[in-house]
Amino acid sequence: MRVLSGIQPTGRFHWGNYFGAIRQYVQLQYEADEAFYFIANLHALTTLRDAAQLRQYTLDAAMDLLALGIDPDRATLFVQSDVPQVCELCWLLMTGTPMGLLERCHAYKDKKAKGLLADAGLFTYPVLQAADILAYDADTVPVGEDQVQHIEVCRDLAASFNHEFGPVFVLPQAKVMREAAKVPGIDGEKMSKSYNNTIDIFDPPEVVRKKVMRIKTDSRPVDQPKDPETDHLFQLYSLFAPEEAREAMATRYRRGGLGYAEVKTALADLSVDFFAEARERRRQLESQPERVREILGDGGAKARKKAAEVLERARDACGIRY
Repeated sequence: MRVLSGIQPTGRFHWGNYFGAIRQYVQLQYEADEAFYFIANLHALTTLRDAAQLRQYTLDAAMDLLALGIDPDRATLFVQSDVPQVCELCWLLMTGTPMGLLERCHAYKDKKAKGLLADAGLFTYPVLQAADILAYDADTVPVGEDQVQHIEVCRDLAASFNHEFGPVFVLPQAKVMREAAKVPGIDGEKMSKSYNNTIDIFDPPEVVRKKVMRIKTDSRPVDQPKDPETDHLFQLYSLFAPEEAREAMATRYRRGGLGYAEVKTALADLSVDFFAEARERRRQLESQPERVREILGDGGAKARKKAAEVLERARDACGIRY
């Protein structure tokens, strides 16, 4: 099994990033024959237009991923733009991509539906994403349920290319991380930087506690029973609490007599403890930026080697190399 996934450096990682993706990346690096994880700075250009900020976020993303458990001895960690072969491969795929297919993709449709401007980068985002996957002969792509469509697009484009030019690309399978489909933010909506409702993984403990206490709740009195299954505060608590503690808290919800402030305090304590070791590793990495760049450089070299092999197959097949 060869695993491939990427994550955008559009800001510091939050709880949603960890439970929605990064935790699974760490687990899969021990299960896969090979794992390729990249920092998707080319994709980030669709929303981030500050050069200095993008550079810093890219380095921050590398430090965060390493601190959270990505092991460069087990996984290839690299920056997307360090593999130029992907951009050429994207063009080869683009020449056979139907407009209608891209018009049906969620990210483009959602932005248009909200009346927001959508540029060509967002419109063609799924093709670059397909190139990211196909460039490494990845057969397994861990994604949330909202990203399954993009893997289906990748398979469609690869199958179409293979039909036209011969068996060039491996068709990947989505590994759906159903248990992490949605992590609620402090307003109850999906945690997202675009909603400004995040709790960052490496926020100082005092900042985490303040943000947790701001989590939106309803106005039901303390003595009234509550349904834990529909409560986003309980959903967040469940991410950190062991099973026995979750069951005990759920029982108290249903019985009544439980105030939301008590749940928030317990959540803050658990989350601060949960990421304590990662915060310490992050502090150590901050003092070793050249070591982080060395890891990314080694990863980029390995990724380029593999992508060059796949690109040459594609160029030969469609007649670009003569």
